[in-house]
Amino acid sequence: MSDILELDYEAVASALSEFTRAIVDRANAEGVVVGVSGGVDSAAVLALMVRSLGNDRVFALLMPDSAVTPPEDIRDARELVERFDVAYKTIDIRPIVDAYLAATGETPDKKSLGNLRARIRMSLLYLYANMENMLVAGTADRSEILIGYFTKYGDGAVDFLPIGCLYKSQVRMLARHLGVPERIARKPSSPRLWPGQLAEAEIGIPYEEIDLILYGLFDLGMRPDEVVEATGVEPWKVQRVVELHRASEHKRRPPPAPDPKEYVWRFRKEALEAEKP
Repeated sequence: MSDILELDYEAVASALSEFTRAIVDRANAEGVVVGVSGGVDSAAVLALMVRSLGNDRVFALLMPDSAVTPPEDIRDARELVERFDVAYKTIDIRPIVDAYLAATGETPDKKSLGNLRARIRMSLLYLYANMENMLVAGTADRSEILIGYFTKYGDGAVDFLPIGCLYKSQVRMLARHLGVPERIARKPSSPRLWPGQLAEAEIGIPYEEIDLILYGLFDLGMRPDEVVEATGVEPWKVQRVVELHRASEHKRRPPPAPDPKEYVWRFRKEALEAEKP
């Protein structure tokens, strides 16, 4: 684990700040919009965006669902935006969720309803980003991206991913370095898409082990059996991570479209050939 965690976090923060400024400048954007949940990932992104651009170019949206979001998360999110002195707005998405359910007349299952919440938040982030000529700064980390632990076209729909190169364990360290309160830096991760949801309980593996497995597979190029031998992590956990990565491949790729050479132009050619005497 020390191979993963022992980084120069000041150098990491500086490099990610340069990356952020380049992205924002290239887009001729005024700044960034960040969805702040009170969790470690959004806290780290908020702190990093303020460091990169200044607090006057960062706008935060707090989007709890009053039927689901724990009060302590709302308090933590408010503490963060006040600590980093950014403009923010709080929008309870409960009435929006209810409007969807009323309009459809449906009673979705827990997962479908949870993903709807994530997609509502996405639409609000883009509403404010468009109005203010800003970019949406995503809050997913590398661990979540590689195992697909995000909602497609929900929290996965962003303009850039400033901490997308860092494993969850590294994000916690970066958050501490950037001045995020320790209580938030070590808070158990949860998308809070339904009551009582905790990421590690849902996945079934602690992030420390997930990060070890991912580091072995993707940074060191190990086979799954080599990861088991090198880390001592149980084989079923390594296999679970491998399966999560494979099953979520569609989330990391743009929507597939037919190749015009195969599905369009060849028919024109055949038609032209058929018309020849």
